[in-house]
Amino acid sequence: MNAILITPPVTLIIILAVTLMIYRLFSRLAFRAKKPSDGSRKSYACGEDTYNNMAQPDYTNFFPFAFFFTIAHVAALIMTTVPRESLSVFAVAAFYILGAVIALFILMRD
Repeated sequence: MNAILITPPVTLIIILAVTLMIYRLFSRLAFRAKKPSDGSRKSYACGEDTYNNMAQPDYTNFFPFAFFFTIAHVAALIMTTVPRESLSVFAVAAFYILGAVIALFILMRD
């Protein structure tokens, strides 16, 4: 009987039941307005009455950093997972790492 309780479907049902009970309990305890205000149904646009594309973030500094992060971490992943016993695989990985280093130099060139 105890083995049945730890099977994934039974555990999922138990967790869902406990979560539903907690949700019901806290939904009864939550403070709510008696009548929703007019603005509660409108979408929020950064405090502006009308959204006219004023809040567009600038990603020009983000993308080089994101590419650097991706290239550096994929190169580190390749370096740590290549077996050293096989010379041909090691040569391909070394060639890949050289390409990653060149890509990082090109990326950081200003």
